[in-house]
Amino acid sequence: MPAILEAESTLTDRYQTTLPQAVRLALKLGKRDKIRYAIHPNGDVLLRRDDPLEDDDPVLGSFLAFLADDISKYPERLKAIGDDTVQYLNSLAGNVELDLNRSLPAEAE
Repeated sequence: MPAILEAESTLTDRYQTTLPQAVRLALKLGKRDKIRYAIHPNGDVLLRRDDPLEDDDPVLGSFLAFLADDISKYPERLKAIGDDTVQYLNSLAGNVELDLNRSLPAEAE
């Protein structure tokens, strides 16, 4: 696949470089953002903005994609949970108050 944008930078004596402005803009990078490198067997390197949410669980995305595919192929397999299961789940939560309409905080408290 041909490149949409090409840019170059130079390594310093300490093997550091500055990302060209075009790359920073394309990846929407800001100061202190992290970047991730994927090195392919043929020597190509994919550079992308690191998304900390993706790092929570390396298989979660694949699992959710599997579920979505399975549900779309076999919607008849979906079944409502019974009252006994709901009661059991409620017993696990104890007296925790939950407001499903409340917005989540911007950062973890």
